[in-house]
Amino acid sequence: MPDSSGPHPTSSAPAAKQPLTIVMGCDTFAPDVNGAARFAERLAAGLVEHGHDVHIVAPAASRRHGTWVEEHQGQKMTVHRLRSWRWYPHDWLRFALPWTSKANARRVLDQVKPDVVHIQSHIVVGRGLAAEAEKRGIRIVATNHVMAENVVEFTLLPKFLQKTFVKLAWADARPTFDRAEAVTTPTRKAAEFLERSTGLRDIHAVSCGIDAHNYTPDFTPRTANRILFVGRITGEKHIDVLLKAMKLLPATLDAHLQIVGGGDQLKNLQTMAETTGITDRVEFLGYVSDQQLREAYSRATVFAMPSIAELQSIATMEAMASALPVVAADAMALPHLVHDGENGYLFRPGDAQDLADKLERVLTMPQEELDVLKHGSLRIVAAHDIQTTISTFESLYRGEPVADPVTDAAPSVPAPE
Repeated sequence: MPDSSGPHPTSSAPAAKQPLTIVMGCDTFAPDVNGAARFAERLAAGLVEHGHDVHIVAPAASRRHGTWVEEHQGQKMTVHRLRSWRWYPHDWLRFALPWTSKANARRVLDQVKPDVVHIQSHIVVGRGLAAEAEKRGIRIVATNHVMAENVVEFTLLPKFLQKTFVKLAWADARPTFDRAEAVTTPTRKAAEFLERSTGLRDIHAVSCGIDAHNYTPDFTPRTANRILFVGRITGEKHIDVLLKAMKLLPATLDAHLQIVGGGDQLKNLQTMAETTGITDRVEFLGYVSDQQLREAYSRATVFAMPSIAELQSIATMEAMASALPVVAADAMALPHLVHDGENGYLFRPGDAQDLADKLERVLTMPQEELDVLKHGSLRIVAAHDIQTTISTFESLYRGEPVADPVTDAAPSVPAPE
Protein backbone atom coordinates (compact mmCIF):
# COMPACT_ATOMS: atom_id res chain seq x y z
CA MET A 1 0.00 0.00 0.00
CA PRO A 2 1.28 3.55 -0.63
CA ASP A 3 2.75 5.42 2.31
CA SER A 4 0.05 7.88 3.33
CA SER A 5 2.60 9.94 5.22
CA GLY A 6 4.42 10.91 2.03
CA PRO A 7 3.60 13.84 -0.23
CA HIS A 8 0.22 13.76 -1.90
CA PRO A 9 -0.04 13.69 -5.68
CA THR A 10 -0.38 17.08 -7.31
CA SER A 11 -4.03 17.96 -7.88
CA SER A 12 -5.15 18.27 -11.49
CA ALA A 13 -7.43 21.20 -10.55
CA PRO A 14 -6.09 24.56 -11.74
CA ALA A 15 -4.61 26.79 -9.07
CA ALA A 16 -6.67 29.85 -8.18
CA LYS A 17 -5.47 32.92 -10.00
CA GLN A 18 -4.10 35.77 -7.93
CA PRO A 19 -6.10 39.00 -7.83
CA LEU A 20 -4.72 41.84 -9.93
CA THR A 21 -4.03 45.47 -9.18
CA ILE A 22 -5.61 47.41 -12.04
CA VAL A 23 -5.33 51.10 -12.93
CA MET A 24 -8.17 52.22 -15.19
CA GLY A 25 -7.71 55.55 -16.96
CA CYS A 26 -10.84 57.45 -18.02
CA ASP A 27 -11.45 60.86 -19.55
CA THR A 28 -15.06 60.51 -18.41
CA PHE A 29 -16.33 58.58 -15.39
CA ALA A 30 -19.32 58.65 -13.03
CA PRO A 31 -21.09 60.87 -12.20
CA ASP A 32 -20.81 61.65 -15.95
CA VAL A 33 -23.68 60.06 -17.88
CA ASN A 34 -22.56 58.57 -21.18
CA GLY A 35 -21.74 55.17 -22.61
CA ALA A 36 -18.00 55.24 -21.92
CA ALA A 37 -18.44 56.38 -18.31
CA ARG A 38 -21.13 53.81 -17.61
CA PHE A 39 -19.07 50.99 -19.13
CA ALA A 40 -16.00 51.90 -17.09
CA GLU A 41 -18.08 52.09 -13.92
CA ARG A 42 -19.72 48.70 -14.49
CA LEU A 43 -16.47 47.01 -15.48
CA ALA A 44 -14.63 48.44 -12.48
CA ALA A 45 -17.39 47.35 -10.09
CA GLY A 46 -17.43 43.87 -11.60
CA LEU A 47 -13.66 43.56 -11.25
CA VAL A 48 -13.82 44.62 -7.59
CA GLU A 49 -16.53 42.03 -7.04
CA HIS A 50 -14.16 39.43 -8.52
CA GLY A 51 -11.57 40.36 -5.89
CA HIS A 52 -9.30 42.72 -7.82
CA ASP A 53 -7.86 46.00 -6.50
CA VAL A 54 -9.15 48.67 -8.90
CA HIS A 55 -7.89 52.25 -9.09
CA ILE A 56 -9.69 54.76 -11.31
CA VAL A 57 -7.84 57.79 -12.71
CA ALA A 58 -10.30 60.40 -13.99
CA PRO A 59 -10.92 64.16 -14.05
CA ALA A 60 -12.52 65.52 -10.89
CA ALA A 61 -16.27 66.05 -11.19
CA SER A 62 -15.87 69.44 -9.48
CA ARG A 63 -13.08 71.69 -8.27
CA ARG A 64 -12.33 69.22 -5.48
CA HIS A 65 -9.55 66.85 -6.51
CA GLY A 66 -7.44 64.19 -4.79
CA THR A 67 -7.51 60.47 -3.98
CA TRP A 68 -10.26 58.78 -1.99
CA VAL A 69 -12.53 55.74 -1.93
CA GLU A 70 -15.80 55.94 -3.84
CA GLU A 71 -18.66 53.46 -4.13
CA HIS A 72 -19.99 52.63 -7.58
CA GLN A 73 -22.54 49.96 -8.46
CA GLY A 74 -22.38 48.82 -4.83
CA GLN A 75 -18.58 48.27 -4.87
CA LYS A 76 -15.84 50.36 -3.27
CA MET A 77 -12.78 51.38 -5.27
CA THR A 78 -9.97 53.92 -5.06
CA VAL A 79 -10.49 56.91 -7.33
CA HIS A 80 -7.71 59.37 -8.20
CA ARG A 81 -9.57 62.55 -9.16
CA LEU A 82 -7.39 64.89 -11.21
CA ARG A 83 -7.64 68.69 -11.13
CA SER A 84 -10.07 69.52 -13.91
CA TRP A 85 -11.53 72.39 -15.93
CA ARG A 86 -14.89 72.80 -17.68
CA TRP A 87 -14.94 72.57 -21.46
CA TYR A 88 -17.61 75.17 -22.12
CA PRO A 89 -18.47 74.25 -25.73
CA HIS A 90 -19.82 71.06 -24.09
CA ASP A 91 -22.71 71.14 -21.63
CA TRP A 92 -20.97 69.21 -18.78
CA LEU A 93 -17.53 67.90 -19.79
CA ARG A 94 -14.59 68.47 -17.45
CA PHE A 95 -11.03 67.66 -18.50
CA ALA A 96 -7.55 67.38 -17.05
CA LEU A 97 -4.94 69.59 -18.70
CA PRO A 98 -3.10 67.53 -21.37
CA TRP A 99 0.37 68.76 -20.36
CA THR A 100 -0.16 67.39 -16.84
CA SER A 101 -1.15 63.90 -18.00
CA LYS A 102 2.30 62.32 -17.75
CA ALA A 103 3.05 63.85 -14.34
CA ASN A 104 -0.33 62.60 -13.07
CA ALA A 105 0.39 59.17 -14.52
CA ARG A 106 3.85 58.97 -12.93
CA ARG A 107 2.45 59.85 -9.53
CA VAL A 108 -0.33 57.25 -9.64
CA LEU A 109 1.71 54.43 -11.20
CA ASP A 110 4.61 54.85 -8.79
CA GLN A 111 2.21 54.87 -5.85
CA VAL A 112 -0.04 51.97 -6.92
CA LYS A 113 2.46 49.77 -8.85
CA PRO A 114 -0.29 48.03 -10.84
CA ASP A 115 -0.13 44.76 -12.75
CA VAL A 116 -1.98 46.28 -15.69
CA VAL A 117 -3.21 49.63 -16.98
CA HIS A 118 -6.52 49.72 -18.86
CA ILE A 119 -7.14 53.01 -20.68
CA GLN A 120 -10.67 53.91 -21.76
CA SER A 121 -9.58 56.81 -23.95
CA HIS A 122 -6.44 57.89 -25.79
CA ILE A 123 -7.15 61.61 -25.52
CA VAL A 124 -5.73 62.91 -22.20
CA VAL A 125 -5.71 60.58 -19.17
CA GLY A 126 -5.08 57.43 -21.19
CA ARG A 127 -2.33 59.04 -23.24
CA GLY A 128 -0.26 59.87 -20.17
CA LEU A 129 -0.88 56.51 -18.49
CA ALA A 130 0.07 54.56 -21.62
CA ALA A 131 3.33 56.47 -22.07
CA GLU A 132 4.41 56.07 -18.45
CA ALA A 133 3.21 52.46 -18.12
CA GLU A 134 5.28 51.51 -21.18
CA LYS A 135 8.40 52.98 -19.55
CA ARG A 136 7.78 50.84 -16.46
CA GLY A 137 7.07 47.63 -18.36
CA ILE A 138 3.45 47.52 -17.17
CA ARG A 139 1.01 45.70 -19.40
CA ILE A 140 -1.40 48.01 -21.23
CA VAL A 141 -4.89 47.25 -22.51
CA ALA A 142 -6.74 49.97 -24.43
CA THR A 143 -10.45 50.30 -25.20
CA ASN A 144 -11.79 52.80 -27.69
CA HIS A 145 -15.20 54.42 -27.14
CA VAL A 146 -14.47 57.54 -29.20
CA MET A 147 -15.32 58.55 -32.74
CA ALA A 148 -13.44 61.66 -33.82
CA GLU A 149 -16.45 62.41 -36.00
CA ASN A 150 -18.52 62.86 -32.82
CA VAL A 151 -15.96 65.05 -31.08
CA VAL A 152 -15.57 67.59 -33.88
CA GLU A 153 -18.85 69.40 -33.12
CA PHE A 154 -17.43 70.49 -29.74
CA THR A 155 -14.16 71.88 -31.14
CA LEU A 156 -15.74 75.10 -32.52
CA LEU A 157 -13.80 74.54 -35.76
CA PRO A 158 -15.38 75.88 -38.96
CA LYS A 159 -16.90 73.18 -41.18
CA PHE A 160 -14.23 73.45 -43.87
CA LEU A 161 -11.61 72.34 -41.32
CA GLN A 162 -13.58 69.52 -39.73
CA LYS A 163 -12.58 66.75 -42.15
CA THR A 164 -8.93 67.68 -41.65
CA PHE A 165 -9.44 67.59 -37.88
CA VAL A 166 -10.96 64.09 -38.04
CA LYS A 167 -8.07 62.78 -40.16
CA LEU A 168 -5.46 64.29 -37.83
CA ALA A 169 -7.31 63.08 -34.74
CA TRP A 170 -7.20 59.46 -35.87
CA ALA A 171 -3.53 59.76 -36.82
CA ASP A 172 -2.87 61.21 -33.36
CA ALA A 173 -4.62 58.25 -31.71
CA ARG A 174 -2.40 55.64 -33.34
CA PRO A 175 0.78 56.10 -31.21
CA THR A 176 -1.15 55.64 -27.95
CA PHE A 177 -2.91 52.51 -29.17
CA ASP A 178 0.42 51.16 -30.44
CA ARG A 179 1.68 51.06 -26.84
CA ALA A 180 -1.05 48.58 -25.86
CA GLU A 181 -0.61 44.82 -25.93
CA ALA A 182 -4.33 44.51 -26.66
CA VAL A 183 -6.86 46.97 -28.13
CA THR A 184 -10.61 46.46 -27.82
CA THR A 185 -13.82 48.15 -28.91
CA PRO A 186 -17.40 47.07 -28.25
CA THR A 187 -18.41 45.45 -31.58
CA ARG A 188 -16.87 43.90 -34.68
CA LYS A 189 -18.29 46.75 -36.76
CA ALA A 190 -16.60 49.28 -34.45
CA ALA A 191 -13.35 47.29 -34.61
CA GLU A 192 -13.40 47.38 -38.40
CA PHE A 193 -14.08 51.12 -38.30
CA LEU A 194 -11.15 51.69 -35.92
CA GLU A 195 -8.84 49.56 -38.07
CA ARG A 196 -9.76 51.57 -41.16
CA SER A 197 -9.35 54.88 -39.34
CA THR A 198 -6.01 54.18 -37.66
CA GLY A 199 -4.35 51.36 -39.59
CA LEU A 200 -4.34 49.18 -36.45
CA ARG A 201 -4.86 45.43 -36.80
CA ASP A 202 -6.18 42.55 -34.66
CA ILE A 203 -8.54 44.69 -32.59
CA HIS A 204 -10.73 42.66 -30.24
CA ALA A 205 -14.50 43.11 -30.28
CA VAL A 206 -15.60 42.88 -26.63
CA SER A 207 -19.14 43.95 -25.77
CA CYS A 208 -19.61 46.59 -23.09
CA GLY A 209 -21.87 44.01 -21.51
CA ILE A 210 -24.99 44.38 -19.43
CA ASP A 211 -26.33 42.83 -16.25
CA ALA A 212 -29.74 41.85 -17.54
CA HIS A 213 -30.87 40.98 -14.02
CA ASN A 214 -31.08 44.71 -13.29
CA TYR A 215 -33.96 45.06 -15.76
CA THR A 216 -37.47 43.63 -15.70
CA PRO A 217 -38.97 42.18 -18.88
CA ASP A 218 -42.65 43.11 -18.92
CA PHE A 219 -45.02 41.31 -21.30
CA THR A 220 -48.13 43.01 -19.95
CA PRO A 221 -50.16 44.47 -22.84
CA ARG A 222 -49.65 48.23 -22.91
CA THR A 223 -52.61 50.56 -22.44
CA ALA A 224 -50.99 53.34 -24.50
CA ASN A 225 -48.54 53.68 -27.39
CA ARG A 226 -45.33 54.91 -25.78
CA ILE A 227 -42.05 55.40 -27.63
CA LEU A 228 -38.84 55.82 -25.61
CA PHE A 229 -35.42 57.30 -26.38
CA VAL A 230 -32.57 57.23 -23.85
CA GLY A 231 -29.22 58.91 -24.43
CA ARG A 232 -27.28 62.12 -24.68
CA ILE A 233 -29.20 64.95 -26.33
CA THR A 234 -26.53 65.78 -28.90
CA GLY A 235 -26.30 66.20 -32.65
CA GLU A 236 -24.97 62.75 -33.59
CA LYS A 237 -28.00 61.12 -31.94
CA HIS A 238 -30.27 62.59 -34.68
CA ILE A 239 -33.17 63.05 -32.28
CA ASP A 240 -34.56 65.66 -34.67
CA VAL A 241 -35.31 62.78 -37.06
CA LEU A 242 -37.31 61.10 -34.29
CA LEU A 243 -39.31 64.29 -33.68
CA LYS A 244 -40.06 64.55 -37.40
CA ALA A 245 -41.22 60.92 -37.35
CA MET A 246 -43.54 61.70 -34.44
CA LYS A 247 -45.15 64.40 -36.57
CA LEU A 248 -45.66 61.86 -39.38
CA LEU A 249 -47.32 59.17 -37.25
CA PRO A 250 -51.11 58.88 -37.72
CA ALA A 251 -52.99 60.84 -35.07
CA THR A 252 -55.21 57.79 -34.50
CA LEU A 253 -52.26 56.01 -32.86
CA ASP A 254 -52.17 58.63 -30.08
CA ALA A 255 -48.44 57.85 -29.73
CA HIS A 256 -46.34 59.62 -27.11
CA LEU A 257 -42.57 59.97 -26.98
CA GLN A 258 -40.47 60.17 -23.81
CA ILE A 259 -36.87 61.42 -24.13
CA VAL A 260 -34.54 60.60 -21.23
CA GLY A 261 -31.20 62.40 -20.97
CA GLY A 262 -29.60 65.80 -21.24
CA GLY A 263 -27.26 67.59 -23.58
CA ASP A 264 -26.43 70.64 -25.59
CA GLN A 265 -29.32 70.17 -28.07
CA LEU A 266 -32.07 70.00 -25.45
CA LYS A 267 -33.39 73.55 -25.91
CA ASN A 268 -33.19 73.30 -29.71
CA LEU A 269 -35.24 70.10 -29.68
CA GLN A 270 -37.78 71.55 -27.27
CA THR A 271 -38.17 74.51 -29.63
CA MET A 272 -38.52 72.11 -32.58
CA ALA A 273 -41.29 70.22 -30.76
CA GLU A 274 -43.12 73.51 -30.22
CA THR A 275 -42.80 74.75 -33.81
CA THR A 276 -43.95 71.41 -35.24
CA GLY A 277 -46.94 71.27 -32.90
CA ILE A 278 -46.13 68.03 -31.11
CA THR A 279 -45.43 69.28 -27.56
CA ASP A 280 -48.52 67.42 -26.34
CA ARG A 281 -46.94 64.17 -27.59
CA VAL A 282 -43.30 64.66 -26.51
CA GLU A 283 -41.98 64.71 -22.95
CA PHE A 284 -38.38 65.62 -22.12
CA LEU A 285 -37.59 63.92 -18.80
CA GLY A 286 -33.95 65.03 -18.48
CA TYR A 287 -31.63 62.99 -16.28
CA VAL A 288 -33.39 60.40 -14.14
CA SER A 289 -32.42 57.94 -11.41
CA ASP A 290 -31.66 54.29 -12.22
CA GLN A 291 -35.02 53.28 -10.77
CA GLN A 292 -36.87 55.90 -12.83
CA LEU A 293 -35.03 54.72 -15.93
CA ARG A 294 -36.07 51.10 -15.35
CA GLU A 295 -39.65 52.29 -14.89
CA ALA A 296 -39.48 54.20 -18.19
CA TYR A 297 -38.36 51.04 -19.98
CA SER A 298 -41.21 49.09 -18.38
CA ARG A 299 -43.81 51.69 -19.48
CA ALA A 300 -42.67 51.86 -23.10
CA THR A 301 -44.04 49.93 -26.05
CA VAL A 302 -41.03 50.40 -28.31
CA PHE A 303 -37.51 51.85 -28.05
CA ALA A 304 -36.22 54.18 -30.77
CA MET A 305 -32.53 54.83 -31.50
CA PRO A 306 -32.01 57.19 -34.47
CA SER A 307 -28.27 57.72 -33.88
CA ILE A 308 -25.83 57.11 -36.74
CA ALA A 309 -22.66 56.98 -34.61
CA GLU A 310 -23.10 54.20 -32.05
CA LEU A 311 -20.08 52.01 -31.33
CA GLN A 312 -22.53 49.80 -29.42
CA SER A 313 -25.32 51.61 -27.47
CA ILE A 314 -25.74 50.55 -23.86
CA ALA A 315 -29.17 52.20 -23.78
CA THR A 316 -30.36 49.95 -26.60
CA MET A 317 -29.12 46.88 -24.69
CA GLU A 318 -30.94 48.07 -21.56
CA ALA A 319 -34.13 48.39 -23.58
CA MET A 320 -33.65 44.90 -24.98
CA ALA A 321 -33.05 43.50 -21.48
CA SER A 322 -36.41 45.08 -20.60
CA ALA A 323 -37.98 43.08 -23.47
CA LEU A 324 -38.61 46.08 -25.69
CA PRO A 325 -38.67 45.83 -29.46
CA VAL A 326 -36.29 48.36 -31.03
CA VAL A 327 -36.48 50.55 -34.11
CA ALA A 328 -32.97 51.79 -34.90
CA ALA A 329 -30.96 53.44 -37.65
CA ASP A 330 -29.21 51.01 -39.98
CA ALA A 331 -25.82 52.53 -39.15
CA MET A 332 -22.55 51.69 -37.42
CA ALA A 333 -22.98 48.99 -34.75
CA LEU A 334 -26.75 49.10 -34.26
CA PRO A 335 -27.41 46.22 -36.71
CA HIS A 336 -25.41 44.01 -34.32
CA LEU A 337 -28.18 44.53 -31.77
CA VAL A 338 -31.27 45.03 -33.92
CA HIS A 339 -31.96 42.10 -36.24
CA ASP A 340 -34.57 43.20 -38.72
CA GLY A 341 -37.82 41.35 -38.09
CA GLU A 342 -36.45 39.40 -35.10
CA ASN A 343 -36.42 41.98 -32.30
CA GLY A 344 -37.39 45.13 -34.17
CA TYR A 345 -36.65 46.97 -37.39
CA LEU A 346 -33.87 49.01 -38.96
CA PHE A 347 -34.69 52.23 -40.83
CA ARG A 348 -32.72 54.24 -43.36
CA PRO A 349 -30.54 56.72 -41.40
CA GLY A 350 -32.00 60.22 -41.45
CA ASP A 351 -35.25 59.10 -43.12
CA ALA A 352 -38.05 60.30 -40.83
CA GLN A 353 -40.78 58.70 -42.97
CA ASP A 354 -39.10 55.29 -42.86
CA LEU A 355 -38.67 55.64 -39.09
CA ALA A 356 -42.36 56.59 -38.72
CA ASP A 357 -43.40 53.62 -40.87
CA LYS A 358 -41.35 51.16 -38.76
CA LEU A 359 -42.67 52.63 -35.50
CA GLU A 360 -46.24 52.39 -36.80
CA ARG A 361 -45.63 48.76 -37.74
CA VAL A 362 -44.63 47.93 -34.16
CA LEU A 363 -47.37 50.01 -32.55
CA THR A 364 -50.13 48.35 -34.62
CA MET A 365 -48.94 44.74 -34.22
CA PRO A 366 -51.17 42.11 -32.66
CA GLN A 367 -49.91 41.25 -29.18
CA GLU A 368 -48.66 37.79 -30.22
CA GLU A 369 -46.45 39.30 -32.94
CA LEU A 370 -45.20 41.97 -30.55
CA ASP A 371 -44.29 39.26 -28.04
CA VAL A 372 -42.13 37.57 -30.71
CA LEU A 373 -40.08 40.77 -31.03
CA LYS A 374 -39.89 41.14 -27.26
CA HIS A 375 -38.59 37.58 -26.84
CA GLY A 376 -36.15 38.28 -29.67
CA SER A 377 -34.68 41.21 -27.74
CA LEU A 378 -34.15 39.03 -24.67
CA ARG A 379 -32.52 36.30 -26.74
CA ILE A 380 -30.12 38.63 -28.56
CA VAL A 381 -29.08 40.65 -25.50
CA ALA A 382 -28.29 37.43 -23.59
CA ALA A 383 -25.07 37.19 -25.63
CA HIS A 384 -23.91 40.46 -24.03
CA ASP A 385 -23.73 39.25 -20.43
CA ILE A 386 -21.45 41.46 -18.32
CA GLN A 387 -19.78 38.46 -16.69
CA THR A 388 -18.47 37.33 -20.09
CA THR A 389 -17.11 40.82 -20.64
CA ILE A 390 -15.37 40.87 -17.25
CA SER A 391 -13.84 37.41 -17.78
CA THR A 392 -12.55 38.41 -21.20
CA PHE A 393 -10.83 41.50 -19.81
CA GLU A 394 -9.33 39.47 -16.95
CA SER A 395 -7.72 37.22 -19.56
CA LEU A 396 -6.47 40.22 -21.55
CA TYR A 397 -5.02 41.72 -18.37
CA ARG A 398 -3.07 38.51 -17.74
CA GLY A 399 -1.85 38.21 -21.31
CA GLU A 400 -3.84 35.05 -21.92
CA PRO A 401 -5.10 34.27 -25.42
CA VAL A 402 -8.77 35.11 -25.86
CA ALA A 403 -11.41 34.46 -28.45
CA ASP A 404 -13.68 37.44 -28.93
CA PRO A 405 -17.07 36.71 -27.31
CA VAL A 406 -19.73 35.75 -29.82
CA THR A 407 -22.41 38.43 -29.59
CA ASP A 408 -24.38 37.68 -32.76
CA ALA A 409 -27.19 35.56 -31.38
CA ALA A 410 -28.27 32.38 -33.12
CA PRO A 411 -31.35 32.47 -35.34
CA SER A 412 -34.60 32.37 -33.43
CA VAL A 413 -35.81 29.37 -35.43
CA PRO A 414 -33.42 26.37 -35.37
CA ALA A 415 -32.16 25.22 -38.73
CA PRO A 416 -33.67 21.90 -39.88
CA GLU A 417 -31.58 18.81 -39.26
